[in-house]
Amino acid sequence: RLDQALSWCEKHGLYVILDMHAVPGWQNTDWHSDNSTRHTLFWQQVHFQDRFVALWEEFARRYKGRAVIAGYNVMNEPVTNAPYGRFSNQYEPDWDVINRIYRRVTAAIRAIDPDHIIFLEGDFFSSQFDGFEPPFAPNLVYSSHNYSIGGFGPGPYPGMIRGEQWDYQKQEQIFLSHSGTRFAQKHNVPLWVGEFGAAYNGPAQEIPDRLRALDDQLAIFNKHGAHWTMWTYKDIHVMGWVQPAPDAPYVQAIRHILDAKRELATDFWMGWIAPTPVKEKVFELADMIEKTLEDETVDTKSNRNYLSQAALSGYTAGLMQPLYARSFEGMSQTRLDQVLQSFAFKQCRPHAGLIEVIRKHLK
Repeated sequence: RLDQALSWCEKHGLYVILDMHAVPGWQNTDWHSDNSTRHTLFWQQVHFQDRFVALWEEFARRYKGRAVIAGYNVMNEPVTNAPYGRFSNQYEPDWDVINRIYRRVTAAIRAIDPDHIIFLEGDFFSSQFDGFEPPFAPNLVYSSHNYSIGGFGPGPYPGMIRGEQWDYQKQEQIFLSHSGTRFAQKHNVPLWVGEFGAAYNGPAQEIPDRLRALDDQLAIFNKHGAHWTMWTYKDIHVMGWVQPAPDAPYVQAIRHILDAKRELATDFWMGWIAPTPVKEKVFELADMIEKTLEDETVDTKSNRNYLSQAALSGYTAGLMQPLYARSFEGMSQTRLDQVLQSFAFKQCRPHAGLIEVIRKHLK
C-alpha cells in the first residue's frame, strides 16, 4: 500500500516525507502513537529500539534512490521521560537516550542510503531541543511542531483567549522563542515545522478567527524562513483541508460513535470545547483525589487533564472500539467499498476558507 501511495504521488508531482508516526513500544504517551496504555516502553527496552532501527534499515533499502521521497522523518513526537504516562506539565527530557537513538538510527540509514534527508523531531511532542547534540551528520533537518492557541480558541482572534492576548506579535514572539527555532538558528540548519494547524469544530461563528490566526502563523513562518507542512489534509470535520460531506455514508454509519465521542470527551486534548457533563464528573473525581492526597505538588489543572486522558481517551475510547467495528457489521464487500468512497476526493468537500489562506502563503 505504501508503494501504491508513492506511485500516486509520483503521478501527481508530490514529494513524500516518510513519517514513522507509531514506533514499536510507543515513543510517546498519547493516542496518536497508537498507545492506549499511556506507557512508553520504547525508551527503556532495547528490543523495541532494535526493531525501530531495523524498520528504518528496511525502508532505506527499499527506497534508496527513490526521487519521490524527500526524506525520512524517523520518529513522530518523542516523549523520552514519561514511562508510566504524564501526571503533570513538569517535564524533564532524557537527552542521553534520545541523542543516542538518533545517532544510531541515522548511522544505520546512512550505511544504506547516503542521500535522502533525515528529519529529527524535538523531545516532548517536538517542542524541546535544548539538550540536543549539535548536528552530527550531513543532510539533517530538525523538525518542530508549532500548534498555536490562537488557532484553537475558544475566543476571538486577535483577542483574549484563555486569559492572554493573542495576535500577530504574540504568535511571532512564541515562534522566535521556541526551542526548535532557537536550535535551528544557533546551528544554521533548516527548520521544518512538520505539524501545525487550526481547529474548526468549535463555535461556528469563530471559524473566521481560527483562519485569521492561521494566516498570521503562516506569514510568520515565511518571514523567518521556516519550512512547513500543515496538519491535516483530510479528516472528519476538525482540521482538514478536505472533508467528507456531513451526510456521507461513512459519517452516517458512525454517527452514533461521533456523538458518543463528543459526549464522553474521548478526545481529551480538545480543550477549546466546553466540558461535557461526563468530563465535569471526571474533574470532580480528580479534585477528590487531590483533596484526599493532601499533596501540594499535585497541580489541579494537570491532575484533571491527565485523569481525563486515562479515563476517557484510554479506557472509554477502548471500550468503544467494538462498537465502532459493529457499525459495519453485515455489510457486503460492495457496500463497504461504497461507504469508504466517502473519503474519495470527488466525494469530499474542500474547506474553501482554509485553502484560500494556504494559497496566499505558498511560494
